Amino acid sequence: MMNLLALQHILIVQQQQQADDHVIAVKLIRRRRRRRARLRRCWVRPWLGDVRREQFGHFNRLMPELRREDPASFQNFLRVQPEMFDELLTRLGPRITKQDTNYRKAINPGTKLAVTLPHLASGDMYSSMEFDFRLLAYTLSLVVKEVCQAIVGEYKDEVMKCPITPGEWTTVAEKFERRWNVPHACGALDGKHVAIRKPANSGSLYHNYKGFFSIVLMALVDADYNFLWIHVGGDGYMSDAMIYNDSELKECLCNGSIGFPVPAPLPYDNRDTPYFLLGDDAFGLRTYMMKPYAARNLTKEQRIYNYRISRGRRIVENAFGILAQRWQVLLGTMQQQPETARLIVEACVCLHNLMRTRYPTLQNGALDHEDVNHQVVLGSWRNNANMHDVDRAKGANKDSTAAKKQREYLKF
Repeated sequence: MMNLLALQHILIVQQQQQADDHVIAVKLIRRRRRRRARLRRCWVRPWLGDVRREQFGHFNRLMPELRREDPASFQNFLRVQPEMFDELLTRLGPRITKQDTNYRKAINPGTKLAVTLPHLASGDMYSSMEFDFRLLAYTLSLVVKEVCQAIVGEYKDEVMKCPITPGEWTTVAEKFERRWNVPHACGALDGKHVAIRKPANSGSLYHNYKGFFSIVLMALVDADYNFLWIHVGGDGYMSDAMIYNDSELKECLCNGSIGFPVPAPLPYDNRDTPYFLLGDDAFGLRTYMMKPYAARNLTKEQRIYNYRISRGRRIVENAFGILAQRWQVLLGTMQQQPETARLIVEACVCLHNLMRTRYPTLQNGALDHEDVNHQVVLGSWRNNANMHDVDRAKGANKDSTAAKKQREYLKF
């Protein structure tokens, strides 16, 4: 009797095991069928493939024609001359070259650079550029980030050197005195908003007083419209003063480690006067930071002082104007994440300084200038869209007594 019951139990267990195995087999078959259904017919769409990209893409088809037949249009398309494009490709090539794999052929460095420069020049969407260069929009986003990182890594230390010694600052001050008649000025300081798409879960962090989302570019500019120092870490809600007060520039100015020359007499004078930067009302008046008088009840001497200080301060506005008109990605609303947007801004500044070094006269036609009667003639860049000013700090700045005395002395 016991053997019969044991045998029945064994049969029941075996039947249950067979049923379970059948269920598992059915599930595996269904899973394999779903996987087969999801398999792509091809790695990329045929018109985005390597062969057609090399046959019909802008880099292989349009750019050689422009280089050969119309160099001016080549420069208008990429914002750089053919010679400078070749230099960029030679310098950046090792940084942006990838190896081919068994699955796909790597994008060549020339195509990567040719994709990035038009995007910086026009701010076109990746979704529209993919039809011109035959690269997927997502791939374009990675390429632009990669090339901008390479530009910053290769050129920043070379073309954007902030002076650190008294001799270097003296050279900057001499240019301001020679070109703009502002002695002892070591640079002009200001900030601008760069619009970005609202990052997810950021609240009002990037929302500025003008009603859009942005990051802030603060810059120190020399007499030749070159950027000596930049800070792209500011968020949209921050004012000029907030960004400046948190920067290493303010720290170096306060503790004296910036390397300014020792105070020296002004031209045709015998009293030692400190060297200084040129700012606006956003910055507190200090011996190392001069700004105009408030525009009310001014004496003749104060108006002359304001004219001379503003003449030198206009340099930074023109530098921003040149930068934005050449690299118009800064004028639209950037769709990238803030970290990538900051990288793109940095790359644009590096390219700007490189252009000022290689071909400065190409950009001078758009600048403010003065006529024979010393009346300001606004540059053509002001007629187009340009970057927005940064909000100034609320309330009066606590100007130092020594700085007020220095400003009173300078007005004479």
